[in-house]
This record gives sequence, structure tokens and C-alpha cells, in this order.
Amino acid sequence: MTTAAEGGELGRADHGRAAGPPVDRDGELALLSAAVRDAAAGRPGLVVLDAPDGMGRTTLMNGLLFEAHAAGLRVLRADGVAAGHTAPLSTVRALLEPLSDGASRRPSARHPTAQPGEEPPRHDVLPRSDVGGSDVPHGVLDALHQVVRRAARERPLLIAVDDAHAAEPASLRFLAHVARRMAGLPVLLCVARRSGGGSPLLDEIAALPMCRVLRPLPLTPGGIGLLARRLTGRDVDDGFGAACRAATGGSPLLVTHLLTALRDARLPPTADALAALDAKALEGFRACVVRLLDGQPTTVRRAARALAVLGDGMPRETCARLAALDPGVFERCLAALGAVGLVDAQADGGTWCFAHPQVRAAAATGVSSDEKSLLHGLAARLLHESGAGVTEVAEQLRQSPESATRPWARAVLREAAREMTLQGFPDRAVELLRPCVPPGHEGTCAPELLLDLGLAESRVDPSAGAARLAVALDRLTCSQARLTALGALAGALMRSGEVSRATALIDRCREYGTDSAAAASSAQLLEAQLLLVATGHRATYSRLLASTSLDLGLPGDTAARRALLASRAVVCAARADRVAEARDAARTVLAHGTPVTDAVSTLGTAASVLLYTDRPRESAEAFRQLLDAPHVTREEAYPTLLALTAEAHARLGALGEALRTTTAALEGVTPAPATRLAALPLAVRLHTLLDQGDLAAGTALVRDLPDPLDDEAWQWNEVLCARGRLRLASDDVEGALDDLTECGRRQRAWHRTSPAVSSWWYWAGRSHLARGDRATARQLADDAIESARAAHLPCALAQGLELRAATEAARHRPLLLQEAEAVLATTSAALLLARVRVARGRALHRCGDKQAARAVLRKAWEETYALGAPALHAEAHTALLATGARPRRPVPSGVDALTRSERRVAKLADSGLTNAVIARTLCVTRRTVEVHLTAVYRKLNVAGRRELRFVLRAGDEGAPHAVGA
Repeated sequence: MTTAAEGGELGRADHGRAAGPPVDRDGELALLSAAVRDAAAGRPGLVVLDAPDGMGRTTLMNGLLFEAHAAGLRVLRADGVAAGHTAPLSTVRALLEPLSDGASRRPSARHPTAQPGEEPPRHDVLPRSDVGGSDVPHGVLDALHQVVRRAARERPLLIAVDDAHAAEPASLRFLAHVARRMAGLPVLLCVARRSGGGSPLLDEIAALPMCRVLRPLPLTPGGIGLLARRLTGRDVDDGFGAACRAATGGSPLLVTHLLTALRDARLPPTADALAALDAKALEGFRACVVRLLDGQPTTVRRAARALAVLGDGMPRETCARLAALDPGVFERCLAALGAVGLVDAQADGGTWCFAHPQVRAAAATGVSSDEKSLLHGLAARLLHESGAGVTEVAEQLRQSPESATRPWARAVLREAAREMTLQGFPDRAVELLRPCVPPGHEGTCAPELLLDLGLAESRVDPSAGAARLAVALDRLTCSQARLTALGALAGALMRSGEVSRATALIDRCREYGTDSAAAASSAQLLEAQLLLVATGHRATYSRLLASTSLDLGLPGDTAARRALLASRAVVCAARADRVAEARDAARTVLAHGTPVTDAVSTLGTAASVLLYTDRPRESAEAFRQLLDAPHVTREEAYPTLLALTAEAHARLGALGEALRTTTAALEGVTPAPATRLAALPLAVRLHTLLDQGDLAAGTALVRDLPDPLDDEAWQWNEVLCARGRLRLASDDVEGALDDLTECGRRQRAWHRTSPAVSSWWYWAGRSHLARGDRATARQLADDAIESARAAHLPCALAQGLELRAATEAARHRPLLLQEAEAVLATTSAALLLARVRVARGRALHRCGDKQAARAVLRKAWEETYALGAPALHAEAHTALLATGARPRRPVPSGVDALTRSERRVAKLADSGLTNAVIARTLCVTRRTVEVHLTAVYRKLNVAGRRELRFVLRAGDEGAPHAVGA
């Protein structure tokens, strides 16, 4: 007759099988079934289920109970963590109580092991004895064992003890006693314990020869998918199993709770849906993690709390010190957390991380806010002492306001804030520095600290930053710090639209210091900063230009004068005003300034002046030298510098180098949240893609772009121009005109009226031509030609002549295009020159001069091939075929076309050696050197030795050579 306890256990087993058999446990269940069959046949068995919490110990135990009941075994089951099982032998008495409860039992046949004439007793009385701790008299153990023997003679027996690691030592001693004396008994003893329980008696049982130790492994991605289909009834995508395993460590318990959260949220079992679960949906999952941690030893819980405070990937030594644990003990705790799927820790002692963000939240559950603050402060100190980076230390100090007021902590936070500001995250810098300046204590804080906070705040909230900087300015004593505060305050006022207050600060500069030269230098530098800051706000920029001097006669003997000279020169270049003077001023700045003595913005502005005055090769060289500086990558304007460099390469015809440079500028940037710093690189990249004829890539680039009209910054003007050109290439003429017309309006509002600054007018003219409006296109061309002639802008002039020719009758076009080609022959604008030649060749062909057209088009065909402009090359090829020519493969050109001997001679010539010295060095004749140099000049399309340096360096850096002088 089945006892009440047995019946209850059977019901529990049935409930466990309601959802189907356990996944990924076929091997373990097969072994348990075999052990049950052996016991039913009269053979003993010993099994130890060794698994971490949540890995399915109880599930396997329930499966064993089900098999045992089905095979007719009597089941005796106890749980080591049951309430009241603290007294010695309490677990054993709960286990054997069904054998001595006096309940009636069915008569059973004699067991083969019974002695002749021996009748089984109707019930056993469990022996009682005073037992203290694990010291159990042998007589008591033997008497209890006799109870088991008598019960086994009546009927095969299953003794199952779950959570044996929590049982008191006396009961474990009895289990070990029985395990050693099972020979000849139809008894299956199954003990389930937590991995790493550390009980010597359980280890002794597991070490017996007849013992089978089962260690269930984490669920596989396939098993998780099967379980997901059972629980949700929906199909699983390919990446879900791996994503769920990474978030749970493959723990069946955690997997089940995660799947339940998905089901309750009515989300499909996909990797994207798993990532979309919020904290509220994962409350059950987090509660499960809390219960898992509560069941762990105290040292493991302390280790988990330390890990939660420090965060993923922190040094293990620091984590151990924060948890106040020996390193060896901490490693074992980390392994225990990894075993239950809470932490992903590399076994080689490398990195570690929480399996899921909610695991970290659960590990910090129950810790008060004051205790968290203390722990974060201690963690910051430990990280600081271990030599961790200031960013990591500052992140801990940010969560410990009390610690942030200490001198060493303030120093760390200031350094970290500067790092954040340089990386373009001023809001993070403000968040780090605010705890150092409690409200109402600004007057007692160090003025340098107020300055740092004001510098960061001025970029996030100009009004608040200006107020903070004004307080700091009154208290600062260092002249350099005052100058920094003045510049930042002026910038904040400019961004707030208070131009008059900002310009008044220039006079205030002269109040600092008795040296008039130093005061003048400060004023000049501040004026330069005002001009540069104003370029971020159109209305402010216009008001400032109306009240400031643009004198370009300053010498470039000081950094302040060079900064002012560069800022004035770029304004003049953008307006096509005194272009020659602006170009000379930029050359003066670049000749006297270095990245060590001058600000990156000063040198970058001077290089952009050369670009805007149609000197792309000179500009590209200046940008290259600037970008070689080690600290330039940390500047906020670094993406803009890269974009201007790419534009210089594109104007030279080095399209591959332009694409590589814009790739570097846009690294980590997605189009949708693109800021004004990413606008110019996006525009240059789009223009370059269109030059290559890649409409698909261009369309994909602008698909998710924000609307440029939402931001008035001048950088978005260039995006409008590039998008208008894309729409024109896609036959959306009206859309192209909308973008290009708006771009022209905004460029005029920004005083960027030089035709060499932006090509919006050219593409607007092409759009008007596509719509049949020759008059408007002619007017745009005439305006550009007039401005370019007056300012001596050869590239813009040639582009205007090309557009003007397109508006004329066929017979008038060749002369205009011939003039454009002649103008470009003295420049380095290789791509523009090739485009003009294609247009001129077509015009000559229409006029009936096939021979001249063929010569011009063949040259353009070869140049476009060397430039890597497939769209223009195909256009030249089609036009050339129309003249009756049958072109063969293009003649190789560029650095890659040089032979080894030609490259060697070219490098020696570039180093300054004469032909005679080169001949002696290479042991060849002078005539051989001359032949090689002639081939080099032809393949590189350069006029002499002076142009070799740029071309060879561009080739060494992977840039295609730009054809043209």
C-alpha cells in the first residue's frame, strides 16, 4: 500500500512531467532508468546528482521518482533543506518515517534475500539515541541500516535525498554508512547535491566504485529552442538559442523564466525580442536570480555584490578586495556564479561579465543607497590604487557623492571630465563634475574646478555655463586660466546670442597683466576664438562680421596673431573677398605654426583657406601634416578635418583616398542620429560616391539621414548640395532643385558666396538645364564666372565655363571648353579636368571635327581610368566610340604603374640627388636614369622633380595619383 508521503511525491513527479520530458537530458534519464530497472531486478545502485542550483537537479530527481513508481519500487524521499531538519538525524528520520508510522501495508512475497522462516515485521520502530553533531554511535547507524535492509527484503527500494548538501552531518554519515553496505540489497540510493558543496561525506559517497556521478550540462541552443517552442507555441529564429544561452548561461531555471517573460509580454522567441524586454517584463526573471543568490553561501553572495558594484570586466584582484575575500576564495565564488549561469567568466583568468543586466540588478538587491554609495567609493579607491583608467574610477565616484568631495577624487573626476569633453561628450563631463560642486558651495570650491565645470556646461547649456564661467573668472589668478575662461565665456555668450557681451570681453582681456604685448595677444586670440565659435550659429555669425575687422596684414610671429589671421582669412575666402591676400595669410600661418605651438583649429582653418581658394594639392599636404600630429584625434573638430581632407583628395581626383578618409571620419556614426560634426563627412562621401557613379551606395547613405533643414549649421548646407546632386542623378529634377535652391539661400545667409566653396550653383544649373530652363542656368554660370575671374579661382572658373558652354549652341561650346581646359592645365583638379575634356570632345564631335574630338576624348578616357572614376570613364568610352575610334586597354598610369627600377630612381630623385649621383649609386649610365625619369614623369603626369614628393607619398599611403599638374 502506498503511503501518504509516497503518494504526494508521485503527484509532484507527475506535475514535473506535464510540460514534456526535460530537454538535453536524454543521457541522464537513460542512466537513471537503467538504475531503476537494476534495483527492480534485485541489484543495488548508487547515483549522485551533482549540479549547480537551477541546472535541473530536482527535475532529474522527479524523473527518477516517476520511473521508480512505474517499476514498483518503494520510494523513500527526503529534502535536506526542509524546515525542521536541523537536529541530528532529522533528515534520516524524515526519510525512514514511512517505514515506522504504523500504517497498514499490503502483504508481500518473501524476498530472495530473506532467511528461511523469517517473516517481515509489520512495522519498524526507529531507534532513538542522543546524538550530538556528526558523532553518531555505530550501533545507531547499524540499527537504522537494519530498518533499510528489512524494508528492502519486502520490496525493492529507492532512497532519494534532494539537496543533500544542506542536510545535517549525522544524516550524511548514515547515508555514507548505507552506501558502503548495499551489496546484495535491491536498493537504489540517489543523492542530489549542489556542485561544490564541499561535504567530505558526500565526496566519500561519490568516490565509491559503484557510484555513478551525473553532472548535467547547460542547455544547448537547440535545446533552448525546443523548450521555447513548448512554452510559447511559436517558431524560434536562428539566433535566439545562442542569445538566450548567453543571457542565462544555459541554466534551465533561468531559461524557463526568460521564456515565460517573453510569453507574458506576447513577444516571439527571437533575439531582437529578447533584447527588447524591459526591466518590468523581467521582474520574474530578476526574482528568480535573487532566489538563486539567496541559496548560495555567504562568500558567493559577497562576491556577487562586489561584482555588481564594480561592473563588467573589472580586475579580479580588485573585485576580491572589495568583497573582502582571499583571491583563491573569490575565484571559487566566481566559478560558482558561472556554474549557475549568472556570470560568464573565462577559465583562463581573463575577463568576466554578467550574463544579463538584470542579473547585476538582482545581485545589488537588498543593498541600501547609503551602503551602495560607500561601496562605490571604496571601489573607486581600489581601482585608483590599482592603476585603472580615470574613466573607470570616475564612473564609481559618480555613484558616490560623499567620496567625490575628497581631493584625490576631484582630481580624478576633473581628468575624466576633460577626456569626455575631448571625445565629444560634454554632457558626461558635466555629470562627473557636478558632485564636486554641491549647490550653494560655489564660493568655497576651487576656481579651477568651477572653470572645468563651466567649460563642459557651456557646450550643453550655454546660459548655465556662462554663469558658471563668470563666477570662475572673478576668482582665477593664473593669466592662462583667465584667458581660457574668457574664451569659453565668450563662446557661451555667442551661442546664447549675446554678441555685444561677447565682444566686450576683448577689451577686458587688456585688463589682465601689465605687459601690453601679452594683453594684446590675449585679445587677438579671443577675437579669433569668437570668429570660430560664431560659425556654429548663423545669426550670431552675421552680427559679428558686421562689427569686426578683417585686416589680413598681421604678421604671423605669435600663436595669437596666427589664430586671428587664419580666422579672418577663412571669412574672406568664403566670401571671395581679397582671395590672394587670404591665401597668403593662410600660407603664413602654416609656415610659422606647428601642431605643438598652435591650436589644431588654427592650422585646420588655414588649410581650409587653401582649399577654398582652389589650391587642393597644397591644402591636402597641409591637412596631412596636421593629421600626423598625435593629439589631433582627440579634438572635437577631428571629423571635420578628415572631411576637408577628403574633399581636397576628391578635388585632386584621388577618389579612393577620399572614401577611405570619410570612412575614418564616420567611424561609429549612424546616419539617423548624425550630428553636425558628421554632416560634412557625409556630404563629401556622397559626392565621392556620385563621382564614382555608385548611385545605390549614395541612396543608401542618405536614406536614414535627418532632415538638413532642421539644423541651421553650415555643414548641413553641403548635405543639401550632395542630396540635390543625387536626386538629379536619379532623374528627380524637381527634388534636386528644391534642395539646391535651399542650399544656395543658406550659403548666402552664411556669407559662403565664393563659387569655390561649394558646387551647389553648378548642380543647380545642371538641374535647370534638365528642366529646359537655359536662362537660369546661364545666369548661374555667368555669376560664377564673374566672381571666379575677379578672385582668380581657376577651378571655379573652369566649372563655370563648362556650365556656360552647356547653355550655348553647339558651335559656341568648343571655345568655352577650350578655355576651361587651358585654365585647369595649371591646377591639380584632375577629375574636373577630365570632365571638361569629355565635354569638349563631345562638343568637337558635334561640330564635325572627329579627329580633334578623338584626341581629346582618348586623353580623357585614359585619365578617368587612372582616377578610378568608372562612370565618367564609361561616358568617355561611349563618346570615343561615337567618333569611330576603337580604343584598346588604357595606358597604365599612377604610382602603381611604375616598375621597380622606375620607382627606385624616382625616390632617389625626390631625395634631391642629381642624375649623375643616381647613376653612380645604382651603377647604371646617366642615360638610363634619364629614360627612367622620363617614364616616371609620363606615368605620373607631373612636370618635374618638385611635384614628385606629393605624388610618391600619396602612392605610399595608398592614394591613387591625381592626374594633372
